[in-house]
Amino acid sequence: MLALTLSACSAAPQSLPTVIVEPTSPPRTGNLPQTEADVPRVTVEQALTALNSGAAVIMDVRSTESFVAGHIAGALSIPLARIESNPASVTLDKSQWIITYCT
Repeated sequence: MLALTLSACSAAPQSLPTVIVEPTSPPRTGNLPQTEADVPRVTVEQALTALNSGAAVIMDVRSTESFVAGHIAGALSIPLARIESNPASVTLDKSQWIITYCT
């Protein structure tokens, strides 16, 4: 009985050390801009000309609620959260100029 009591009071087994893995960004693919300064900018006139000629689509990346509250006529609603969580679900014609906006 004493042996049973002593074994029950012995030190707990040592656990394995915890390994902390820092999150990393997914690797960038294609020719995506590396910084905000690298993102191409267009004027309203350039965007309108490209949209009217069929050379571009306008993609609103704001929330669905913001899109419903008001958006550019003809814009597609594809929230940024969807793009980030499932980029393969965004199937746009890559031969067209894709103009995004978020404000």
